[in-house]
Amino acid sequence: MDGSTAEVQQSGPQTYTARIVNKGTVLATFGTKDTDAGLNANGMFVVLSLDGQVHSWMGGGHQGPGTFKLAGGWTAKVTEVGELHYRAQILGPDGAVHGTLEADQHDAGGVANGVYMVLSAGGEISAHL
Repeated sequence: MDGSTAEVQQSGPQTYTARIVNKGTVLATFGTKDTDAGLNANGMFVVLSLDGQVHSWMGGGHQGPGTFKLAGGWTAKVTEVGELHYRAQILGPDGAVHGTLEADQHDAGGVANGVYMVLSAGGEISAHL
């Protein structure tokens, strides 16, 4: 999106590491380990899924705490748990909790029915189809 590329390496079953590189400089490194991973890199949101696929988009963030409509008909209820620790309950159209993202000192990401989501440790959430 911003000219950056993701270099992905597998180190085990469902365990991948992505390095976000721009003009030869590593901007960020993050990875999966039994769960999808997410990153908010100054408004560029990136999800690394358990199968090593990368999806990124720009913008669309909502600053928590609060309740926000997301792409794909999802709703996120974002609460502050502590310093640099936010939780987002992902609610379906029926209002039931279908999943949770937990960003505790590190951003978190996930995929739900083709919708990619990132919750930052600062409480910003974004989703993209």
